Amino acid sequence: MGEAPEVRVGDWLPRTAGLLLGTLALASAFIAAYVGALHQPTPRDVPVGVALGDQPAQRVLAGVRERNNKIKPVEYDDPGAADDGLTSREVYAVLGSGPEGGLVLTNASASAPAATDLVTQVLTAAAQQARLPLRVTDEVPVADTDPRGLVPFYLAVGYVLGGYLASTALGLSAGTTPRTLRRAALRISVLAVYSVVLGIVGAALVGPVLDVWNHDLPAIAGTGVLTVFAAAMVAAAVQGWLGVLGTGLVILLLVVLGNPGSGGIYAPEFLPTWLRGMHRWNVPGLGTDLIKSAAYFDRRSIGWSVSGLVLWAVLGLAALLAAALVRGRRARPGQDG
Repeated sequence: MGEAPEVRVGDWLPRTAGLLLGTLALASAFIAAYVGALHQPTPRDVPVGVALGDQPAQRVLAGVRERNNKIKPVEYDDPGAADDGLTSREVYAVLGSGPEGGLVLTNASASAPAATDLVTQVLTAAAQQARLPLRVTDEVPVADTDPRGLVPFYLAVGYVLGGYLASTALGLSAGTTPRTLRRAALRISVLAVYSVVLGIVGAALVGPVLDVWNHDLPAIAGTGVLTVFAAAMVAAAVQGWLGVLGTGLVILLLVVLGNPGSGGIYAPEFLPTWLRGMHRWNVPGLGTDLIKSAAYFDRRSIGWSVSGLVLWAVLGLAALLAAALVRGRRARPGQDG
């Protein structure tokens, strides 16, 4: 029996050291992003709607704005437009005049319970100071089974995680870069079918299995399909061009920065400045917003979330096909798919 060939330290040490340094960098970035973004949420410019000409409500909001920047008044032409702003998720609440000279605060806690709690607390104190009675109503309440409003975020995280893990698994088994357009199309088809299955499974879990939501399950499943496929296409494209290094970049974009910047744990207005707008373009943020809209709000609130996820999916698909054309032809057997 022949002896096994000797493995020299120099053969594996550089690659192993590089991988360990990469994981060290990712873990450090994870700690910095999560602790830095979430350790002390400070609300700024939480939008509250008010109708032009509603002088009592405008006066109270202006007084609050003069004292601090926690709440930002958003003016609408009339009360109907302000109500539309609430249900389309432009604002978290609407302040208006009520009967007998009082005020009415209409919340949409399904957008973010922490944000509407803050608005209620601040405006209750302001109304008391102005000696005006305040009645608080919740037009779009969060589900009793999800009082903190975190299920959309956790569901989106599961969808995104499933998408990039599926892409990574295919890359490990068949190579990160497809050698031909036909193989790239096959990979895309597999990921599309996987996205449909996971989208339906996720909706079933939060619906009849865990009994969180039992309405609009087809819509929730549809949001899941799109979120999973967008995450899978982004991961497949980055890995197709960068190989193993691409997996680290995907984790950085979709997890390390994506989750705290999604606005799912805290509303975007509670996050540091460098993360506040991220939910409008990263996949976890778009997925979280789309799930909230599907579960609680009307179709007017889904426009950019759907468009953003479709854009990510299309860009990822195109980039993966380009990787197959450019890098696939140069890939060595055993390292491609």
